[in-house]
Amino acid sequence: MAFRKKATFILAEKPDILIIPECEHPDKLNFNQDGLAPSDYVWYGTNSNKGLGVFSYGDYKLELLEIHNPEIKTVLPLKVTGGKVDFTLFAIWANNPQDKQGAYIEQVWKAINYYEKLILNERTILVGDFNSNKIWDKKHRLANHSSVVSELERKEIFSTYHKFFNQEQGTEKHPTLFMYRHLDKSYHIDYCFVSIDLLSKMESVKIGDYNEWKSLSDHSPVIVTFRI
Repeated sequence: MAFRKKATFILAEKPDILIIPECEHPDKLNFNQDGLAPSDYVWYGTNSNKGLGVFSYGDYKLELLEIHNPEIKTVLPLKVTGGKVDFTLFAIWANNPQDKQGAYIEQVWKAINYYEKLILNERTILVGDFNSNKIWDKKHRLANHSSVVSELERKEIFSTYHKFFNQEQGTEKHPTLFMYRHLDKSYHIDYCFVSIDLLSKMESVKIGDYNEWKSLSDHSPVIVTFRI
């Protein structure tokens, strides 16, 4: 939240594309600051203080596809063009309290089934706050974290973090959430899944250090770099 107060910190990482859950509406941002203005953006939400923002800081153009299902409101299917390669991006903030069938990982499960024809094993990225980890599988029954991971892997779409660090789901060594900013309440719940063709171009994965980011957010950024 209050992205306008934090943007300069994440922009120091020089992102081409930035996904910000709990992002205030762009009208609240001061794009007049040097380096803050994106070349393009998409924002979606019902609360102007807390939506899902996607920003481009390079040549990429962002387009929310008409197929977007507002019932899976903050899983946004985007067409990304204008850069060295075009691709489909699913920006994710798995948080829909109005959905009685499941507010968190169930949103991602619904999305990968609803958008099945759009989620292919080439030039596809799913990234953001999944609000999920394998350790909570029993709470979510069928539409749980492991089901989502398995379905994506069946489509040859894999977690960049787990491939880069050779980690197993549920045993991650690098948390992305420090609940209430407490070190002893840390979880890995933010992910970047990519199709196998993009996975082969992955250069690095970085999880922001707790001490560097704790004053800004209870989440640490996930930064993935590709050679394209």
